Amino acid sequence: MTFRNGLASLLRPEDSVLVMIDHQPYQLANLNSHEPTMVINNSAALAKAAKAFNVPTILTSVVAAQGGNIFPQITDVFPGQEVINRTLINTWEDKPTVDAVKATGRKQLIIAGLWTEICVAMPAIQAAGEGWDVTVITDASGGTSVEAHEVGIQRMIAAGVNMMTWMELASEWQRDWARTEHIVEVLEVMRQHGGGSSIAYMWEQQLLNTPVPGSAK
Repeated sequence: MTFRNGLASLLRPEDSVLVMIDHQPYQLANLNSHEPTMVINNSAALAKAAKAFNVPTILTSVVAAQGGNIFPQITDVFPGQEVINRTLINTWEDKPTVDAVKATGRKQLIIAGLWTEICVAMPAIQAAGEGWDVTVITDASGGTSVEAHEVGIQRMIAAGVNMMTWMELASEWQRDWARTEHIVEVLEVMRQHGGGSSIAYMWEQQLLNTPVPGSAK
């Protein structure tokens, strides 16, 4: 196994492309690895973080006429953007989706979706085998059971896929709080979706009466 280490292994927004797979009602109905509200929250946060850092984001669904449209909490982040609808279970065998990823020119491929053990594992394993630097966002994904989610993750790790959470990813993209070009948007994502961290941040603002950068409140 090739170990993922060193500065170059960290994710950079200018090299990243995000694919969000099958965040649809049908998949959510049998999501048992996470509390569904958290997956919706984390998926929306991931989408907003990608937008904040100008990371190209491809949205794809499977048989949407039966499975339903992607959650509006995600599509509302990218108004007017086409959702690629597939019949293939393995997204990485779907030419329009892969072509859209390749057109970005990015090589750090980030994936999140439902379900982890199927619609995330298949493309992640295939893309890793084709030389892509693949990262899966585990808390914006979920499986039909805790076991299915965890076994899917183990299988991907064995194939050389990297695992992260959405807040971990956003922090890695930010890397340095002295970088201010995206700070307003990043703090707003944290405020909306960061749970205890966002409340603690707002409390700190209250106690210290420190200004909020830009227009973030």
